[in-house]
Amino acid sequence: MDASAQRFDAVLFLSFGGPDGPDDVMPFLENVTRGRGVPRERLEAVAEHYLHFGGVSPINRLNIEMIGALRSALADRGSELPVYFGNRNWHPLVEDTLVAMYRDGHRRIVVFPTSAWAGYSGCRQYHEDIARAVDALAAAVPASAQDPVVLRKLPHYWDQPAMVAAGADAVRRAMDELPTGDVEPRLVFTAHSVPTSADRAAGPAAEGGGRYSAQVHAASAAVADAVGARQFDQVWQSRSGPPQVPWLEPDICDHLESLAGQGVRQVVVYPVGFISDHLEVIWDLDNEAAEVAERLGLDYVRADTVGTDPRFVEMIAGLVERYADGRGDLTAMGCGDNGRICRPDCCVPVARPQAPA
Repeated sequence: MDASAQRFDAVLFLSFGGPDGPDDVMPFLENVTRGRGVPRERLEAVAEHYLHFGGVSPINRLNIEMIGALRSALADRGSELPVYFGNRNWHPLVEDTLVAMYRDGHRRIVVFPTSAWAGYSGCRQYHEDIARAVDALAAAVPASAQDPVVLRKLPHYWDQPAMVAAGADAVRRAMDELPTGDVEPRLVFTAHSVPTSADRAAGPAAEGGGRYSAQVHAASAAVADAVGARQFDQVWQSRSGPPQVPWLEPDICDHLESLAGQGVRQVVVYPVGFISDHLEVIWDLDNEAAEVAERLGLDYVRADTVGTDPRFVEMIAGLVERYADGRGDLTAMGCGDNGRICRPDCCVPVARPQAPA
């Protein structure tokens, strides 16, 4: 049998990670920013965002809930694939999880990343996480005892109909929370900003890059069309780094100021770029943007992320099964084995200018 068609026997749910308490916050942020020369005072400022919520990011709890829903969806399909949890930046670290999976007898593993997008941080860095875990496994298990291991990262899934449908229903629920009126509320989509240089490097160089911002805009347009919105805006959030470095704009808070100046009175914000509530979602949107909206006199509602929406979880289960059975498209954008990227020049990392100390 062709090795690429052999069945896989486990799932690795691979995410970003987040602190579980106040003592975890600085070590976690140091992991996130390792090698980037971020000044200590900047880390301390970001740490305050986490400490505002007791030092706990919602992402770990939400990932555990999503994993539970995925296990149930797979079981309903008659699948016995076990699902393991690993993170890039905090416990359970992906390196430790892979060692545990190997010792449990798993050698062919489908990897679901909690980012749907192209780009370095949205895709290629997950390949790097996988490669680092494979290297850690080689260091943990004597070479004489090693069997070949394959970790196959699933491709981008931002355009899957179930993800669009789940997002559209989240937007409808948010619209229902607004006071009734004769004017259609303005629908605003947000995603994590990146430096414009990183966006230009997102996707194969031969195709001109920019795949990340193009995907986000297309996903926003699909959800807007599904809810029948006559117009929508697609903006960005969570920028960081030195102010002289250009990032994707406009920022959500600046955009709310602009909308108020245009006479808009009701706004629904949908964080299309996130599948669950990262700390950045609840800080940037539920605190900073909400405060700006209140100051401007806007009726403001933030729509849910797709999270454990049954259609979204079913989408993950279907994607997992298709690739586990050897039926997945191995040429799809984002797909690759053991840390090998899908295209030779795809989503190359861009050097980040260091912030002044």
